[in-house]
Amino acid sequence: MPDEANTKLRVYLEVGGKRTFASAADWPGWCRSGKDEQAALAALAAYAPRYAPVAKLARAPFPVAAAGFKVVERLQGNATTDFGAPGVAAKDESNPLTPKQAARMRDLLEACWTYLDNVIGKAPAALRKGPRGGGRDRDAMFDHVLGAEMEYAKRIGVRQKQPDGKDKTAVRAFRKAVLDGFTNPNREEKWAVPYAARRTAWHALDHAWEIEDRSKP
Repeated sequence: MPDEANTKLRVYLEVGGKRTFASAADWPGWCRSGKDEQAALAALAAYAPRYAPVAKLARAPFPVAAAGFKVVERLQGNATTDFGAPGVAAKDESNPLTPKQAARMRDLLEACWTYLDNVIGKAPAALRKGPRGGGRDRDAMFDHVLGAEMEYAKRIGVRQKQPDGKDKTAVRAFRKAVLDGFTNPNREEKWAVPYAARRTAWHALDHAWEIEDRSKP
C-alpha cells in the first residue's frame, strides 16, 4: 500500500486574469479559488476538513494525511474563470475511465448532493446577508443550483426540465436522469463527462458551504 503521508493529491490549476481555481483531480467538488495559484492552493487545503464528510458519505477513504498537492495540469482560464466558476476542462478529463473510476465519480457527485440536501434541511429560510446586503435565501439558492445543473446536463446530452426544489420526488428523478447521463463517462458531447461531474459537484458543494456560512449569526 502507498504511504498516505507521502502521497500528494493531484490538482488542476485553472489560471485566469483575476482568479485562479484549484481543483482536486480525483475528488469532484473539492475545488476552491484565490487571486493567484498560491492563494487557490491554500484555500483548497483549508477546505479539506469540510470536504472530508462528503468523502465519508461516498464511503471513499479520504487521504487526511496527504503530503500536499501535485499540480498535474495548468489550464488557461477564461471569462468564466474570472466570473467565478471553474470553466475549463483538463486534458486528463478526456482520458478513459474504468468502470470502478466511473462509479466512484458518480458516488462522490451523489454525496455532494446529499450533503447539500442535509445542509438545506437544517438551514433557516432566510440566510444572513452578505457584506453589501445581498445574497439569495435558502430556497432561491437551491433553485439556482438546480437551474445550473439543468444547463450543465445539456452539455452531456441530458435534457430535463428544472424541477421544483420543494418537490423532492421531482428532484430525485431529475438527479437520476443526470446520473444516467454519466453512465458512459467516456463519451463527449460539449463537455467531457468527468469535467461535467466536477463542475456539477463543485457548484452544489460551493453553495452548500455558502448556506452553512450564511446560516450562522
